[in-house]
Amino acid sequence: MSTSRRKFIRTLGASGTLLLGGIPATADERRIHQLISEVKVSANDRIRIALIGAGIIGHYDVETAMRVPGVELVAVADLYQGRLDRAREKWGKDLFVTRDYREIIRRNDIDAVLVCTPDHWHDRISIDAMKAGKHVYCEKPMVHQVAEGQAVIAAQQQTGKVMQVGSQRASSVGLLEAQKHFRKGVVGDLVYVESYNDRSSANGAWQYTIPSDASLQTISWDLFLGDAPKVAFDPVRFFRWRNYKAYGTGVAGDLFVHNLTGVHIITDSIGPESIYALGALNYWKDGRDAYDIVTGIMQYPKTAQHNAFQLFTRVNLADGGGGGSSTRLVGTEGVIEVRGNNIRIKHFKRPVAPGIGGYDSMESFTKSMQDSLLAEYNARYSEADKKAVQGEDISFEAPKGYDDRYDHFVNFFEAIRAGKKVVEDAVFGLRAAGPSLLCNTSAEQKKAIHWDPVKMKIVQKQ
Repeated sequence: MSTSRRKFIRTLGASGTLLLGGIPATADERRIHQLISEVKVSANDRIRIALIGAGIIGHYDVETAMRVPGVELVAVADLYQGRLDRAREKWGKDLFVTRDYREIIRRNDIDAVLVCTPDHWHDRISIDAMKAGKHVYCEKPMVHQVAEGQAVIAAQQQTGKVMQVGSQRASSVGLLEAQKHFRKGVVGDLVYVESYNDRSSANGAWQYTIPSDASLQTISWDLFLGDAPKVAFDPVRFFRWRNYKAYGTGVAGDLFVHNLTGVHIITDSIGPESIYALGALNYWKDGRDAYDIVTGIMQYPKTAQHNAFQLFTRVNLADGGGGGSSTRLVGTEGVIEVRGNNIRIKHFKRPVAPGIGGYDSMESFTKSMQDSLLAEYNARYSEADKKAVQGEDISFEAPKGYDDRYDHFVNFFEAIRAGKKVVEDAVFGLRAAGPSLLCNTSAEQKKAIHWDPVKMKIVQKQ
């Protein structure tokens, strides 16, 4: 992803804060960091979109997409009648609604679909939509199972349709700033990354509200199950599907993907080569079978873009400390810390001299040996050689109200209109989702999983 594609010219107001090198920005410097489409849109130039899956994230995505000039919502598909009724309440009584997504992709007046369904439907609907001539914005993770990824990539390449995976932080201006400084080598060689995303609340653990009219009459249960095991109707599984492995991917697929997306954007990495994870269900024993805490460790190989490094990642849905998220990239000469769309960088240059005395073996030598070694050391190194050079802290804060989801949609629609490259295509999507999903596999099998980040497949080792 290149900074050249961005036009940071939208004003978000003087309440926004931008710090460069620790210095508050001027008013003019605040006039940045909202992506404006470089494509001129005429009054008749409309991209007509449809929403498939009108749950929580579907509403977020539609509201954001329609803020982009020249975008119009014309249809909604969902398996719960109440959500179709709500769609017409919210977006217009003439909106076309259906419980069958296939009616959506057969329509000639729809240019693009937003796939916001449970994870186990992502690959099928995305492939069907692209083959039907629709561009696709698919929520993360791109697939439910790693083995599904290659078919999605093939469909994108064969149809030539635009596909954007919806891990919106791939378009974050904060990550772009971190990427810029990382490429400059500000923190030296990368050796270690830690990225966590912890939650504490019931909603954060996907204990979503269930409507009182949920029934086989109001919900298309068999269509919801799809290729999942057949079970009796259960509204809890339908509305809290993220808690069940048959439909969702747990904390690893849902949130590790965000963590890895950020790391891959900043470092230009394509993924790890070995993955090990532990999972447990410690607190939310509410019938779910997905872990409520997963800890993953991954080894990234050396590439032309970065040094070999280890990555630690965690999601805990029952964090008694209140939750929170952060990504820290630790190098040999500094650290980049990312919190949301804001970054802090501390960095220094190591002294040329290795150091002598203090907590050292010198005291165990004879006095004459100490004097000899110290004289030799002082003759070899100057006073400047003996000192570390502390760099000025670098801080960046996105303005209040900044929305990386909006930037992600601008990128998607520019790709449709002008053929620009999307930030997070199907290949990127699998390279973020694959290692994340394999954390579930590792935790279940209690062994390390080996991954080929170039070919994007599991490697079987003897």
